Amino acid sequence: MRLKPGSLSLYWRYFDVSLRSQMQHRTSFALSATAHFVVTGAEFLGLVALFQRFGQIRGWELTHMALFYGIISVAFATAEAAARGFDIFPRLIKSGDFDRLLVRPRGAALQVLGQEFQLMRVGRWAQGFLVLGWASWHLHVYRSPANLTLLVLAIAGGACLFAGLFILQATLCFWTTESLEIVNCTTYGGVEAAQFPLTIYRPWFRMFFTFVIPLAAINYFPAQAILGLDDALGSTRTIQWLSPLAGLGFLLICLRCWRSGVRHYTSTGS
Repeated sequence: MRLKPGSLSLYWRYFDVSLRSQMQHRTSFALSATAHFVVTGAEFLGLVALFQRFGQIRGWELTHMALFYGIISVAFATAEAAARGFDIFPRLIKSGDFDRLLVRPRGAALQVLGQEFQLMRVGRWAQGFLVLGWASWHLHVYRSPANLTLLVLAIAGGACLFAGLFILQATLCFWTTESLEIVNCTTYGGVEAAQFPLTIYRPWFRMFFTFVIPLAAINYFPAQAILGLDDALGSTRTIQWLSPLAGLGFLLICLRCWRSGVRHYTSTGS
């Protein structure tokens, strides 16, 4: 996605319009944000109950799981709020509105990105941030600026990766019109899977979420460095520090797929 002069200004205007629109009904916005906070909080309480019953899972304790959970939750909530336009892309295809975007002197990806911002996701973001803060405090992550930097990089890489998945899902709509549930499975299912360490899964599952959809690169590997652990899978500290870049790389690949889809788009014909 090549940014033309003024693109960031346009993106900010999209955001401002969306913010103003959602703030027209502040009670509804507050209730939606609170609902997201409560629902995701209940999910984490289920994880707490699991560890109260069993104590640990293959040597991993609740604080470790909270770190995994917090990283992936904050990253996903950020991507879900910012890249919502790609999630609703099937509506633009079916209504023919995407044709209108193509005749405007701005990139299609930027315009789709700005179609909608789900600011109510702040509830999920806040809940994930609280869990991440609790885990970081108990694991003393805050004592090391290097670890805090890696934590931020992991979240940024995760947001890029999930944004890439939304873009990939939208790209498939050029041929299928409707979004495919299998992509939703990898997106929302990946969020659930990444809340646990990679070592508890079967080898084929680990390979998929390392080399195909690199969720491990934005959660498991950085966590090894943050926790100062020797990785049972053999990754080095260099790999662990560089692994968040896989999220950015995945996003760039998905954007290339998007451009290919736009080139092959033949319009609705209406």
